[in-house]
Amino acid sequence: MSTYYSEEHEWLRVASEQSDTAEFGITAYAAEQLGDIVYVEFKEVGEQFSRSDEIGVIESFKAASDIYAPVSGQIVAANTELANDPGKINESPEGEAWLYKIKLSDPTELEHLMDEASYRESTSS
Repeated sequence: MSTYYSEEHEWLRVASEQSDTAEFGITAYAAEQLGDIVYVEFKEVGEQFSRSDEIGVIESFKAASDIYAPVSGQIVAANTELANDPGKINESPEGEAWLYKIKLSDPTELEHLMDEASYRESTSS
């Protein structure tokens, strides 16, 4: 299993190099910066998107933040449980509180993302 990170503080977890699907969500760092999350807006299952497209919104008491696609693909599942309990994102942002499962349309786009060590270094300052 490989996990990748974007500069916009999203993570993408691919089960194996042969897989063309991935789970996707916001990082613990992003959840901490947002504070208590109170609302999540999802795009529709089946919707196609390109890398850097806005594919949802997360709101907290502090701010609203767009969710950007780290890669191109298609939404195959949305974690709609989070609409009823958005605070789960604060509890488990890089685990149970995934936002989407997506089908990758161009797996080579993963090369534009960071590994965990690079991401942690980028947020440590």
